[in-house]
Amino acid sequence: MQHRTALAWAGALGATGVILGAFGAHALKATLEAAGTRDIWDTASRYQLLHAAALLGFAGWSRSSPARPGRCAAWAPRLWVAGTLLFSGSLYALALGAPRGLGAVTPLGGAALIAGWVLCAGAALAA
Repeated sequence: MQHRTALAWAGALGATGVILGAFGAHALKATLEAAGTRDIWDTASRYQLLHAAALLGFAGWSRSSPARPGRCAAWAPRLWVAGTLLFSGSLYALALGAPRGLGAVTPLGGAALIAGWVLCAGAALAA
């Protein structure tokens, strides 16, 4: 993933993470509390914002690196984006009452996030 693409994803995930976090804390507060899913919503927005920041850091590292990124460095941000969409997206949906079966998607997103971090470590060791 090019640094500009990572930066664009960081901006998109960061902006929507703040919007969704605020939406859950204000407009949906009563709905989420009544359903007992406010913590689920908070977890989704926290992980989304954390990985937006990771993508921002990746974009800076990638831009300043004189070498062309290897496979690990190319796949880490892709897995963070996919993992965030699956993990946080499924949690947002579950918090709003989506069918419980959607919960099977959440660990897949989590596994993608973990794999992205492992590849990030691999990229650092290979650099």
